[in-house]
Amino acid sequence: MESLGVVLVVEDEVPLAKVVASYLEREGFVVHLAHDGPGAVEQAAALRPDLVVLDLMLPGFDGVEVCRRLRTFTDAYVLMLTARDDETDKVVALSVGADDYIVKPFSPRELIARAKAMLRRPRAAPPSEPRAAITIGALSVDTDARTVSVDGHPVELTRTEFDILAALAERPRSAFTRGQIIESVWGGEWYGDEHVVDVHVGHLRRKLMDDAAEPRFVRTVRGVGYGMGTG
Repeated sequence: MESLGVVLVVEDEVPLAKVVASYLEREGFVVHLAHDGPGAVEQAAALRPDLVVLDLMLPGFDGVEVCRRLRTFTDAYVLMLTARDDETDKVVALSVGADDYIVKPFSPRELIARAKAMLRRPRAAPPSEPRAAITIGALSVDTDARTVSVDGHPVELTRTEFDILAALAERPRSAFTRGQIIESVWGGEWYGDEHVVDVHVGHLRRKLMDDAAEPRFVRTVRGVGYGMGTG
């Protein structure tokens, strides 16, 4: 069976880590395990995984610190495991660069679905014809180079933040529902809380120095979702 990708599972409960690994391996992933924060960062640096399934609570240092450190050298997808359905945990996880979260206890089916949906997302690949950067006021989005700038200053985004911005910017006069954004960024077989989009958009606005009340770039379309420009 051809590998679907390399996954690093970071979980201090060793029996749970082994169960998660067994389900992922059964689906065709190559899986490595780490059980604490320092070990997770060390293995991620050595293995360069495609996806990190990362528990929030870890010995050494926690999943938040692991994610911060990962984002200094890898754009691997990060799926954070949170121990309770706590909005604060979700916001913190996404704010440090996680792409998505899943609440314990979770079903193996949901975990596999999330992993597959993430790894089906296209990697940056040069198109057959170079495309001009998209300019919306002071915002420039280069979808080929995957770079963003505001007033000529580069803005560092996570992969998911960039993908959301690019989806909106490529159709600047359109309004997108959360479901349409998820379809564009995560893929049609993703399932989970659609409000994950709101958290990513909030971080995106902060990095773009955009005011939700008087937006220059990302606007809220009441009763629908989001769009680009001031409307």
